[in-house]
Amino acid sequence: MSGDPNCEAVMLIGFGGPTTDAEVRPFLNRVLAGKRVPLDRYEEVVRHYQVLGGRSPYNEITMRQAAAVTRKLRLRGIQAPVVAGFLHMPPFLDDALRDLEKRGVGRALGFVLAPHRCEASWERYLAAMKSVRKDLGGGAPEVDYPSPWHEQSLFVAAVVDRIRAAVEQLDPPVRERTHLIFTAHSIPLPMDNRAGYVEQLNQSARRIAQQLGWSHWTVAFQSRSGSRGDPWLEPDIKDILRGLAGQQAVVMPLGFTCDHVEVLYDLDVEAAAVAREAGVRMVRAATVGEHPKFIDMIATIAAEHLSSTSQPPA
Repeated sequence: MSGDPNCEAVMLIGFGGPTTDAEVRPFLNRVLAGKRVPLDRYEEVVRHYQVLGGRSPYNEITMRQAAAVTRKLRLRGIQAPVVAGFLHMPPFLDDALRDLEKRGVGRALGFVLAPHRCEASWERYLAAMKSVRKDLGGGAPEVDYPSPWHEQSLFVAAVVDRIRAAVEQLDPPVRERTHLIFTAHSIPLPMDNRAGYVEQLNQSARRIAQQLGWSHWTVAFQSRSGSRGDPWLEPDIKDILRGLAGQQAVVMPLGFTCDHVEVLYDLDVEAAAVAREAGVRMVRAATVGEHPKFIDMIATIAAEHLSSTSQPPA
């Protein structure tokens, strides 16, 4: 992977999440702006957040990731700002761009925190950034984006480490018979057809499984939000778990880079309940989050895009 080294800063770009119970409904209203969502579905999601204490750790984790990338770049001799901007919570994308503009940054690397790309996880963020830059005017920094990194060796290694740690929670005699399930957010089938999202997921999963020496694995989907009559990606993680009655499974949320409601509720609460009902011993592997290898990956990609002016004299 190579980059055009003209950037002077890094911006981690993510979805964002509510940090207090009072922020849950305003957050959901921003997420759902212009969308017709049944009231019972809206209240169901509110309840998910309430089960988790009325907050998401997404923002805090992303800020810690930014700080960790900053430290990693400094170890490489690169002094460059690393900021975070969220689509639906402060600091919003325009907040982050204004921050960089005040620092005199003319071009930044925009690192979208989604390993696998489709309209919802990639194009939507780029379109939002384009709109925000237009609203801010000519002084807003230009934004470059990296090449796909879903097969990058450090990302794969971080996931492998998370899975190995999860497997160690199982009794040694059953480890070899344990099913490995990679999960990602389900999306409408037409969206996948345009983006090759499933192909990317399988590319990641295949490399990870090869490094683990794991032959029996599958990719499943979770967190479907559309109407039940619409065609969305399957199989659903809950259906896979029901089919493993009496067996063991390690679930790796491959499509998510940190913990938030779709991991902490949809997997740790909802899918875990299905597993118990089916008599399945389910262990959920941690997201890559702040794993040193994942942080090193972001820093490595960033370093390829950062200009020599971001580096102090030798």
